[in-house]
Amino acid sequence: MDPDAVLRNAPWRVALTFDAEHPDRPTEPGVHAAIVETLARLDLRATFFLQGRWVEAYPDLARALPAAGHLVGSHSFYHARMPLLSRTGFATDVRAAEQVIRDVAGVDPRPWFRLPFGSGEGRRAIHDRLAELGYRHVPWHADGKDWDPAMSPRRLEGRLVRGTLAHGDGAIVLLHSWPRTTRAVLEPVVSRLRDAGATFVTVDELGLA
Repeated sequence: MDPDAVLRNAPWRVALTFDAEHPDRPTEPGVHAAIVETLARLDLRATFFLQGRWVEAYPDLARALPAAGHLVGSHSFYHARMPLLSRTGFATDVRAAEQVIRDVAGVDPRPWFRLPFGSGEGRRAIHDRLAELGYRHVPWHADGKDWDPAMSPRRLEGRLVRGTLAHGDGAIVLLHSWPRTTRAVLEPVVSRLRDAGATFVTVDELGLA
């Protein structure tokens, strides 16, 4: 069966989420801006989780996101594996990211938080620490591994579409705003999912418990 036809004619919701962070490998400049331009051309709002240090380095890019209607959450300040931090270090990192996002982007990222690498999402203590600071971790259901330099655009597109269709309504898609392959596949992925009946929302519209 054609996987794009599974949910056709049955409206369902998809949240595209982008982790905006310092890349851990060389990448070409301008990818983030090109992704934002593509989203605007597609009349689509997404959710961006911003690393504090990235916001400091690229204030104009960070400031433009809420202005374009995108939802902004936090992706920590240093992009460390949060379970490795002490309770004090954890709070310091989260608060530092919150402050720079407020100061630069002009929005409060709470309650939306994306744990770097998803590290700690299976640990109750990490969720409790986030809750104490006014946050909740936003997981994902479809991950194309766009950060992998060996991932071709064709494979990435297929993984993202299949993973999103497999979950169905309420699917949260994990992407990053720096890989050039993400920029290359964004429009065809959106087109295929729209053809399958998807509507695109930000994570605050999913009614997450």
